[in-house]
Order: sequence, then structure tokens, then C-alpha cells
Amino acid sequence: MRILITGALQAHRECAEILSDMGHRVDFLQNEKDALPDAAECYEAVICNGLFLHHPIEEFKNLKYIQLTSAGYDRVDMDYIRNRDIRIFNAGGVYSIPMAEFALAGVLSLYKQSAFFRDNQRNHSWTKHRGLTELNGKTVCVLGCGSVGTECAKRFKAFGTRVVGVDLYPREDESYEKIYPLDGLDNVISECDILVLTLPLTDKTQHIINDGRLALLKDTAVLVNIARGAVIDTEALIRALPRLGGAVLDVFEEEPLSCDSPLWDMENVIVTPHNSFVGENNSERLLNVIKTNLENFDK
Repeated sequence: MRILITGALQAHRECAEILSDMGHRVDFLQNEKDALPDAAECYEAVICNGLFLHHPIEEFKNLKYIQLTSAGYDRVDMDYIRNRDIRIFNAGGVYSIPMAEFALAGVLSLYKQSAFFRDNQRNHSWTKHRGLTELNGKTVCVLGCGSVGTECAKRFKAFGTRVVGVDLYPREDESYEKIYPLDGLDNVISECDILVLTLPLTDKTQHIINDGRLALLKDTAVLVNIARGAVIDTEALIRALPRLGGAVLDVFEEEPLSCDSPLWDMENVIVTPHNSFVGENNSERLLNVIKTNLENFDK
């Protein structure tokens, strides 16, 4: 096949060598917003992230195969892909470990008042804080029990928490005490101390965390969003945060987050720039996923 690789894949040189050795012809596009190296209809396969946000997928008339470098499918017209019988693969499992570590680290940073001690160190101030919180014994709800959610569950469980899940497809899983169906969400989040969002963004999950559900959370609850920004109603969250224990936010409805957003200045909020997925072993994991998927596709 003739394959287009974009700069969304950091290990594009290594990938190009692997695909060439498999007998494929490879072109490269560094910036997905730029002009294509050749006509779109030349490509039978693409390895990309947001390529179709800038180049209409309809122009790729001979497309058979898409490999995304992201875990989410929200930047692709899935109806078109299904109607054209195009095979599509995501980067499932590639980023789960660093994202889970990030979620745990964020909660611990709030519980252990890391910002307070960082500021004191900067100011050479020897001041104790008597309000540190233990993770042990807390109840964690993971909303979205896929690869990322389950890696989160494993890590929180290791710290002595009770971990429950909520998912569209409940199952038995030793990482969770129980996984509840989506219609049980309201009952579950009212009991949790920590709510971790790892679910995909769809029409059904947009603003799934809204005024009503935020009102159900305990006053001490911490919310973690490493999914997509739009699963939370941002304005509702801003209204609720003064009452809540805090939030760890890596994703936002609009990115980059506006400089005027009040989230920047809230003392109980950790803001990071969609960075939770970063880990030094991502490239190796992603290359293995790409190679395996293409080998299976070629059979």
C-alpha cells in the first residue's frame, strides 16, 4: 500500500523503515495542516491524528486503512468510515500507563498540599501544614473502564482505596470492586471521594458531568479529567469548584485554555496542557501497535 505518515507520530522515521521493510511505499507530512505530498486519492492508508480536520476525508477516495496516534476517535467522521468500510485502529493501550500515573500523581499533589510546600520552599519558609489527607480508605470512581481507566484503577487500588467503575459495558474485573452500568452513575458518584474521567467523547458523553452531577459530589471530592474536555460542562465546573475538594484537569473544552479562564487561579485546581499521555515508552508501544495492526490487515 501507499501510506501517508504525519508528524503526529514522533517515531515516524523508525515507522517508515518498518513499513518499507514490509513492502509498503511511505510518504511523510510533518504538519497535518500543510499541503499533502501528493493527491489525497493516492493514499490507501494513513497514520495520523487530526489529519481529517484539515483535509476532507472524502478526498481520500482509495483509503482502506487508518491508524490513529490517539486513543480517541472523536477527530474522525466515524459514520463515513463505517459506510465506506474503511478499517480504523486507535492507539489503545499506548498511553494508558503514563495517564494513570498522572491521575494518581495529581490527586496526591492535592492531598499532600504540594503547591503549599513548593511555595514555602521557594520562599525559604519552614511552615508546617496540618491538613494533609490520606488516600488510603477513600472511594474512587472510574468513569470509563477501558485501558486507561483500568490502569488508573490498578494504581489507586494499590494505595488502599476502594475502586468502583461505571461503564457502558459492565464486566467482572479484578481491578474494580464492581463495574456499574451507566444508568447507575448518579448513585455511584454521590459516594465517591475521587472521580476519574477516562471515557471517550461521544454525543452521549458530552457534558455528562454537569450541574446536576457535580451537585451530587461530596464537598471534599476531587475530580480528575484525563479524557476529553467536553465530557464536563466547564461553566458548571467553575461554579462547583469553590465547594469541592479540587480538580486535576489535563483537558478542556477549548484548547489551549483561555488566559482569562478562572481555572488558572483556583488554588484547588491543577491545570496542565493536555500532557498526561506523555511517557518515554510511548513510541515503542505505538510502533508495536502499528506493526501488529498492519500485519493483521495484510493477512
